[in-house]
Formats: sequence, C-alpha cells, structure tokens
Amino acid sequence: MLSRLFAPKVKVSAHCDLPCGVYDPAQARIEAESVKAVQEKYQANEDADFRTRSVLIKEQRAELAKHHVSVLWSDYFKPPHFEKYPELHQLVNDTLKALSAAKGSNDPKTGQKALDLIAEIDRIFWETKKA
Repeated sequence: MLSRLFAPKVKVSAHCDLPCGVYDPAQARIEAESVKAVQEKYQANEDADFRTRSVLIKEQRAELAKHHVSVLWSDYFKPPHFEKYPELHQLVNDTLKALSAAKGSNDPKTGQKALDLIAEIDRIFWETKKA
C-alpha cells in the first residue's frame, strides 16, 4: 500500500538533469570574457598589487568557465548530439585546454582563443536546441 501511495503519478523524461532551459553556454562565455578583460587590464597596469589581484581573479574566472563548459559536456550533450556533431568531444577538450592556457597566461590572445572556441560550442548548442 505504501509503495502505491508514494509511486509517481506522472512520468517525465528529459535528455538532461532537468527539463531544458537550465543550460546555456552564455555562462562560460561571460566568465571567459572576464578572463580576457582582466588580461587586458593586467597588461595596462604596472602596479604589483593590482597585477597580483588580477591574476587571482583571472584564475577564478577561468576555472568557472571550465566548470560551465564541463557541465554542458557531461550534463547537456547526449549521444545523439555527439553523433550529429562528431567534433564535439574534441571541441570541448580544446576549449578546456584553452581555458587552462588562459588561466596560466596574462596574454589576452589566450583569452580570445578560449572565447572563439566557446562561440563554436554555443553555435552547436543552439542548433541542438532547435532540433
């Protein structure tokens, strides 16, 4: 009797953790934009304290961007996406490596490379949302 009482009344399914609408590459892009902006500010300022703080903030933002990309890869993208976009695994890996490079560099070119790769993930993401 208890099992019937607590049995689900409605069955739902989703291809991700929750019904769609909670994932968006914009989160990774915003953090990566912060990384590049901090790199630019670092280059424009000679103050040692400012530069130390910049490095700390840049590394935190890069780590958050990596987190958001990883969540898309592990929680949003599913086998049908990887079948349709066979480059997706490599793209995500390249993006994570680019964010690691930006994390360890104060050159804004590394931040831009990460942004360019995130833009490609964004393109694929929105194509999958249309399907």
